[in-house]
Amino acid sequence: MSGHSKWATTKRAKAATDAKRSNLFTKLSNVIAVAARNGGDPSTNFSLRLAIDKAKSANMPKDGIERAIKRGTGELGGAQIEEAIYEAYGPSGTAILIQVTTDNKNRAVSEIKAVLNKLGGKLSSAGSVAYLFERKGEIRAKTSMGDEEAELAIIESGADDYHSEDGEYIIYCKSDSLSGVKDYLVAQSFEILSSELVFLPKEEINLDEERSAKIIKLLESLDNLDDVTSVSSNLA
Repeated sequence: MSGHSKWATTKRAKAATDAKRSNLFTKLSNVIAVAARNGGDPSTNFSLRLAIDKAKSANMPKDGIERAIKRGTGELGGAQIEEAIYEAYGPSGTAILIQVTTDNKNRAVSEIKAVLNKLGGKLSSAGSVAYLFERKGEIRAKTSMGDEEAELAIIESGADDYHSEDGEYIIYCKSDSLSGVKDYLVAQSFEILSSELVFLPKEEINLDEERSAKIIKLLESLDNLDDVTSVSSNLA
């Protein structure tokens, strides 16, 4: 099942230490600014609400969040933040989607190419990789319910799929159902640890540990770039 992959597990472990990275708040600020273009009120702009929730979970200061919103709505001026998705192939034919928010696309592409060239990947043309993924809502949550009761609540929430990992439930739903599923789970006393839109691979590639380790090194290196906000792969 998608979500059990080595890269998905690595990303979740990595998220626990990301708060120590000096560029984390910059990344979160850019995501908020892009979302705020469609309105600065999170109660009517779900993308902004998701971005703010993610920033809060990383302990981003309130004034930083507010500045990012004002930047997105044009109240503060400054360089325009753009959003883009780049497609690439990694070693062993693995597919990679790279989400970027940046004030300089040329810089972002140059840095992505440098990492890909160094670690055995290659930028590909638009559409060559994207069809291998689907947009989904992903919710990580905890609850004091027993497994059977929690499973029933998850099913009734409208979620498509879930699995448990290290005492947490990782729940998937249609992208346009994320808000409703999340609100239902909150009403059922689930503690929401995170909720976001992700790209899940329709099928995954199984590789041996040695080749998987090389690809994970590439994915981590891409994810560490200042302009990159998310990296998705079909590595199992």
